[in-house]
Amino acid sequence: MSAPAVQNSVAPRRATGRIDAALIGLILGAIILWFAPVGMGRYGTYVLSLWLVMSIGVMGLNLTLGYAGQTSLAQAAFMGLGAYTTAILTTKYGVSWYAAFALSGLLTFAVGLLLGFPALRVRTHYLAFVTLAFSTLIWLVLRNEQWLTGGVFGISNINRPYFFGIKLFGALEFHRFVVVVTLILSLKLWWLIRSPWGRAFTALRENPVRAASLGIDTRAYTLLAFAIGSAYGGFAGALYAPLVEFIDPSPFSLSQSLFLLLMVVAGGAGYLFGPFVGALLGVVLPEWLRFAGSLYLMIFAAIVLALLVICPQGVSGLIERGWNALRRKTGGAR
Repeated sequence: MSAPAVQNSVAPRRATGRIDAALIGLILGAIILWFAPVGMGRYGTYVLSLWLVMSIGVMGLNLTLGYAGQTSLAQAAFMGLGAYTTAILTTKYGVSWYAAFALSGLLTFAVGLLLGFPALRVRTHYLAFVTLAFSTLIWLVLRNEQWLTGGVFGISNINRPYFFGIKLFGALEFHRFVVVVTLILSLKLWWLIRSPWGRAFTALRENPVRAASLGIDTRAYTLLAFAIGSAYGGFAGALYAPLVEFIDPSPFSLSQSLFLLLMVVAGGAGYLFGPFVGALLGVVLPEWLRFAGSLYLMIFAAIVLALLVICPQGVSGLIERGWNALRRKTGGAR
């Protein structure tokens, strides 16, 4: 599929003008996260790694929802497909993690294409029902097909990969491996967003009729958005399995898909760094609130609700508005 000729007027929000700053931000963030776990202990390092893994899953949903404007309630199901594919191939068949990682992405990409076909005929809440049904189906398969997935007993003893002969079994070593993989996937998404394909996704979200008048094949790009976003879910699952070293169906239920959708909205749909902010709110914030005991979930829900009321465009949108206001104020002062 060739790249469309899309005018700059439909370029993705925040993808032009500050793209170099975004690239520098990704690299600096990776450097900081490389050294951040020092002195944090095993559990703190695990939480940071889990945040990055969930950020990858949210990246895919952000591409589907934030850039292409397609609602999906199946991202946790794609993470489950990636996690179980990696776990089964590495534990039962001795396949290397790297091959399993690639196969997980290919599988979820292909399934995303198939699931995207109904998206060509339905939109908005009807499309959400399609992905909801798919999410429920995958969860039932993971739970009931014990011969393949282990059912409710799950799959245990999932080994972590080697990296150029270096064992990644320790929390710090595997965290740094996750940082590298996250950076690579983030850079690929950064490139995609600033490419003609990314502008086509945004044009499709903003006005499908106008996008078609600009020569964009709306059917093909709807499928592509689903497929790439689904592949990122598969990649996240392929990292999640060795991170926790045991998987069962519960983390891949419909409620988790809704939680991932919340991360996209709270972080800021259509923003490059929105997935990191949203996953930070969804993964790290509850851990910080553990001091409140049994009330921490109520406090967490209240904070998220307040954020969505104050800034419906997410935290990233609030930061952008504040930055623009500061620039106007300083410009006016001159």
